[in-house]
Amino acid sequence: MDKIKVIIADDSDFVRDGMKIILDVDDDFEVLGCASDGAGAIRIAEESRPDVFLMDIQMPGMDGIEATRYIKEHDLGKVLILTTFDDEELVTRALKCGANGYLVKNHTPEHLKQMIRSVYNGTGVMEESILKNLADRSAPVRAEGGADGFDPSGYTERELEIIQAVADGLSNKEIAQRLFISEGTVKNYITNILSKEDLSHRTALAVYYLTGRK
Repeated sequence: MDKIKVIIADDSDFVRDGMKIILDVDDDFEVLGCASDGAGAIRIAEESRPDVFLMDIQMPGMDGIEATRYIKEHDLGKVLILTTFDDEELVTRALKCGANGYLVKNHTPEHLKQMIRSVYNGTGVMEESILKNLADRSAPVRAEGGADGFDPSGYTERELEIIQAVADGLSNKEIAQRLFISEGTVKNYITNILSKEDLSHRTALAVYYLTGRK
């Protein structure tokens, strides 16, 4: 397996150095460089083409949200947002800019590496605590499922079950086990649902279901 090439962007020397050490000792990863803001990360990326950015959300100069927008517009790689904050507005803004995942910084090394692998393999990820926070802050869930603003019309009962499971934070394997269908079928359902809503990945779908906002 090729190494997953990573760029780390964080204005904290301690955080940057810590994550670099964690990844450097694992043969699955290669840290291409570190930066203290989004502009620095982009400069590195334009020379070395990373697979995944670990991107702090609040930095001086170009912050993580602005950097993510540029990275996605120029197809420079996938972005895993790292932050100490779980503010709903920041989550939504980052996802609208195309972030592939959102992770608070109180993670274990193995959890961080697993999140990077998931993003690299095309699975949008979001910390369970963030999903719960979104659910707690969102409008009351209606009987037919989803917060006000989420439109369940046009979906089959099975599709709504899939959406609910995604919002619960389940993986494709876990959804398949819950609904007694194959992982391939789950993947096809999710692809079709994302296409209907013009959403880029499952975390954006979860936010839409839980908050009613895209």
